[in-house]
Amino acid sequence: MSNIDKKIQSNLDLKLFGLTLDRALRVSLLTQLTGALRNLLHESQGFSGTRLPATRILAQELLVSRTTVVGAYDQLISEGYLRTEIGGGTFVADQLPHLVEPVKKTATQPEPLQAWIPFHSGVPDQTLFPYRSWSKHIERAWGRPHNDLLGRPDPFGWYPLRHAISTHLSVWRKLDCRPEQVLITSGASEAFEIIFRGLLGPKPTAAIEDPGWPIMRDVIGAVGASVQPIRIDDQGLDPMQIADPVSVAIVTPSRQYPTGIPMPLSRRMALLKWAEQRNALILEDDYDSEFRYQGHPLPTLSGLDNLERSIYLGSFSKLLSPALRLGYLVLPERLLSLAKAHLSRFGSRASLVPQPALATFMEGGEFAVHLRRMRRTYAKRQSHLISELAGCSDFLDISPDPSGMHICAPLLPKFSNEITDTAIVDAARKEGLHLRALSSHCVLPNPPQGLILGFAAFDEGMLSEATKRMRQMLLRQF
Repeated sequence: MSNIDKKIQSNLDLKLFGLTLDRALRVSLLTQLTGALRNLLHESQGFSGTRLPATRILAQELLVSRTTVVGAYDQLISEGYLRTEIGGGTFVADQLPHLVEPVKKTATQPEPLQAWIPFHSGVPDQTLFPYRSWSKHIERAWGRPHNDLLGRPDPFGWYPLRHAISTHLSVWRKLDCRPEQVLITSGASEAFEIIFRGLLGPKPTAAIEDPGWPIMRDVIGAVGASVQPIRIDDQGLDPMQIADPVSVAIVTPSRQYPTGIPMPLSRRMALLKWAEQRNALILEDDYDSEFRYQGHPLPTLSGLDNLERSIYLGSFSKLLSPALRLGYLVLPERLLSLAKAHLSRFGSRASLVPQPALATFMEGGEFAVHLRRMRRTYAKRQSHLISELAGCSDFLDISPDPSGMHICAPLLPKFSNEITDTAIVDAARKEGLHLRALSSHCVLPNPPQGLILGFAAFDEGMLSEATKRMRQMLLRQF
């Protein structure tokens, strides 16, 4: 050992033998010694590779049991501060954890998320959300949480929220149900998974509307089910067109997505009769029907059925904010046990955090006030958009819609052989506009041609400017 090594060894021994342990403290001698050794290695530089005194010798110097020293050494070995050599003793690690050179990572700026731009559809105006009131509900719920919030959560969701939803549906949608029939989900995707994996038989086939919601087709395919698309007519989906072996029909009867066509009572009754005769289910997707601008919201198909063969699907993404990631199912009584069995295996993905806040938000009447406010705002925006689109009447069939957050404007027949809705969408994208082609919602041949224009998230000024740019683009390119 060189003179320098001897000096380092001597310095370490002096520091170790000079450690002070206090038996009067409530902290054990083992914990005190482990902490003191760790601090010594943190504060001192240059002890890497130096041998520590034998446990018997250090125990004698510090007037503690050898077991205490062995325990402290073992703990620091497990943390990487010390190492052992068979027959050689215990040494300070060559690279102490706090001295290892950190891995340098190049900081990169994430790409900014694209803001919603006209005419994104299905997006609420989140600047009008009552954030101050909402924050109070969150604080009230979790500042002093109810004991039930801290226990094992109900896989069907927070019961007071389920009760508030059942009350809301009875008043707004004429759908009477018990809170026990309401199942809180993280959104439509989870709802479809529960239905197709937990409530239907193996490899089910679903009849779907064409045009319809493209994401729904992807989700259904992902769970191993098949789809039977059916081209809608001016009354929605015709049950006479459904062929075996369909076990569930997915419809948007209050406002067909994306065309906006309401399903008349006669067609609804025919669909319910089909479900009874085929022992099938109907999934009613009621995605934005609370926003009705003429008269009261239409009664639900599930209400006509008394939830015998129908499942009702609702969401708060369009009513409040997509950030909540909350939706719900209302199930027939006979399917509750199947849903519970499914959730017992796979669990629920709906976050519990916003549920008690949303419950009190609804119970206190603030949710109804918010809906009425949004309904007035969106009605004005739709009316404004319709008037601004008058300059595009050479290309589009423009007419008001009694409800919803977007309008569907078919291309005039005289242009059917000259331009397509997808060509217009591509041209609009270059102008900084977001349109959706009606044909992109279809899977069957010879799709209808039209544009889907969302208006809910944009004020009148934005809608005027965007419509002007769209009209100039149409006149310039088509």
